[in-house]
Amino acid sequence: MSASNEEPSQRNESDASTHHEEVSFGFERVSPREKTRRVGDVFQAVAERYDVMNDLMSLGTHRLFKRMVLQMSGAREGHRVLDLAGGTGDMSALFAPVVGTSGRVVLTDLNQPMMRVGRNRLQDQGHAQVKFCQAPAEALPFADKTFDCACISFGIRNFTDKDRALEELLRVLKPGAALIVLEFSSATDPVLQTAYRAFQTLWPPVGKLLVGDSQPYQYLVESIRMHPNQRALKQMFDDAGFVNTSFHNLVGGIAAIHRGERAAEDAHSANNDAPNAER
Repeated sequence: MSASNEEPSQRNESDASTHHEEVSFGFERVSPREKTRRVGDVFQAVAERYDVMNDLMSLGTHRLFKRMVLQMSGAREGHRVLDLAGGTGDMSALFAPVVGTSGRVVLTDLNQPMMRVGRNRLQDQGHAQVKFCQAPAEALPFADKTFDCACISFGIRNFTDKDRALEELLRVLKPGAALIVLEFSSATDPVLQTAYRAFQTLWPPVGKLLVGDSQPYQYLVESIRMHPNQRALKQMFDDAGFVNTSFHNLVGGIAAIHRGERAAEDAHSANNDAPNAER
């Protein structure tokens, strides 16, 4: 795993706020409402076989990548962790024993079928400290400064409004807390990029064999290609107000881990926020 700053800073998709007319759904331009609905349909279709396809799409390496996210999070016993777009619960299962019975992991996802798979799995594993919340990333139903860290694992590219979601994540994190985002990205080597795109052409036909429909997997291919590259996503972290932002390429940039923090409050800010502070 190595840091990289070689990619050109550009965005492949418009991350307009949800009140703007159109956003991308794969290669299509649709209304924000339509994207939210269609992304929901995609993950409803693949929920039961989602982990199998993750193994295929990452050649099994996603499990190692998720452990890297855990290591970079700074989570420890007693912490509150937000697992956003937590879906089938892989990250929540990793965080649960770290935060222990005195901590809490909140698996939050907009898609009910995905979350149902995650809930059943986590309850079977005895992770009582994992709670569940169905909500959009752009309007999190949590108080300011609630969480000690947050993560998104292979989910941010599906958000209707990434900029708004990052602002919400900053709001609900405690000062000094980290956001870790694991996502497919852009290979730094053109030869590797070409080879991986050829590999991606297999996903829709394999998806058809698994769930009887190739279209959800065609969307997954297109969503990866339209997702902002490493430097562009880092800039989005910066624009949202995160500090100490960085990214680390995995497998030559096919995937990347982004990290940013909510700025720590200095003594002056803390005094100004206190209800009885002298003016």
